[in-house]
Amino acid sequence: MRAEVLNAAARRNLFFSPDALEMVLSNADPMAFANTILATLSESSVFIGKEDVMGFVAGDVAVAPERTPAVPRNKRHSDITVIPGTDITGDSTCEGKISDFATYFKNRFYTLKRMIEKRRDFGASVPISRALTLGREAQIVGMVYERKETKNGHTTLLLEDDSGTCTVLISKDSPCSGELFVNDEVIGVAGKPSMKGDLFIADKVFRPDIPAGRTWEPSDSVASVAFLSDIHVGSSTFLEKEWGRMMAWLKANAYDMDLDYLILPGDIVDGIGIFPGQEDELTVADIYKQYEILGEYLKEIPDHIKIVIHPGNHDAVRLAEPQPALDKIFVNSFDSNIIMTGNPVGMEIEGRTVLSYHGKSIDDWIASVQRLTYDDPITVMKEMLIRRHLSPMYGGKTAMAPEKKDYLIIEKTPDIFVSGHVHGAGKMDYRGVKVVNASAWQDQTVFQRAHNFNPNPAIMPIVHLGTGAVKMMDFTK
Repeated sequence: MRAEVLNAAARRNLFFSPDALEMVLSNADPMAFANTILATLSESSVFIGKEDVMGFVAGDVAVAPERTPAVPRNKRHSDITVIPGTDITGDSTCEGKISDFATYFKNRFYTLKRMIEKRRDFGASVPISRALTLGREAQIVGMVYERKETKNGHTTLLLEDDSGTCTVLISKDSPCSGELFVNDEVIGVAGKPSMKGDLFIADKVFRPDIPAGRTWEPSDSVASVAFLSDIHVGSSTFLEKEWGRMMAWLKANAYDMDLDYLILPGDIVDGIGIFPGQEDELTVADIYKQYEILGEYLKEIPDHIKIVIHPGNHDAVRLAEPQPALDKIFVNSFDSNIIMTGNPVGMEIEGRTVLSYHGKSIDDWIASVQRLTYDDPITVMKEMLIRRHLSPMYGGKTAMAPEKKDYLIIEKTPDIFVSGHVHGAGKMDYRGVKVVNASAWQDQTVFQRAHNFNPNPAIMPIVHLGTGAVKMMDFTK
């Protein structure tokens, strides 16, 4: 490794002092660390001393020095497409009529019902109204209208389908006692009606879920995809120094490590008028200027990287989900090869299905379920996958537009599922799905401090499309 680092410096006509070399070699990833330093320091330098390395680590060295323009090195054509039917952009038809809401919830119910009935351990169901009259075991599918706990410790669910409603009793001694239920999710229940026929006694509960036994199948792809969520350009707490470190690292390493794709899952700027008193926390109080500054930042990203951007709740689009792509009037300074999509969106990248969702509904999940917390957004995302829905609870903090189809249903099983919003960072493998929460580029805000919430910013998750390995690159140090 010593020889490789020295050779990398020599190719740039730079030389490490012995002390500086030892500092580089003590890093967890010496070669990447060396490349980042070499790309960052001025090319007029000849010797890199210990003080130079310490200054770089402390963030005192400029991370974007002027240099002669480089000729783009395009290794091959990118292989990325938006999955038809996953992006609302240009297809919104809802007017907020009662009929729109009826169509919306029917689409949700029947789509998720089909998923449950495709399970090998479930099969066909019968309508609720008929199941109550059979006097024998049956399977039903319904939408949860209400959940209650009885004084004896049992759980009751008011379940409904297009034929009627019933009360499902889950005994405290049942194997499915203690399961997490949220309003408006669609579940299957196996059991039998009570003697009087006014209760359905549950033996087992079924959800659409990711198929059991599914694993990540390795491919011959050598490329990787990275995620940069919640950049919040324009905020006084935007982490400019850490962003510079990340950009310097990209310039030095992205090409050689085949990092070919970059997805920005929303809140790319801080916005205007998002919450009371926000103007006191802005360094740029012009929404157009915020996007213009971001556009300039993005031009520094190596040319071979294909970029995808979709909005979040701080961006200049409607709050109701699904959200359409940002209007061209805001992003006319962005490079034309950037793919602009709605939120959420499904993509195919070199044979992998990627689901990207900003994550506003995480607020509703945490508000509705006591065991879920902002400190563990990955578990919330797992619950979304189990229900195959990003935001089942209607009427909470997450506004939803009643489109003809429910775009927040997870119809196609993803290989990678990414979200942001809560400024956390984490990863999980759930039944072969790489679940990633993509951090933020904003330090603790006044609101977060008041609620004792500590973000986990300046981390860039990278997923290898061939092996599925997930690396969390930390640019805070």
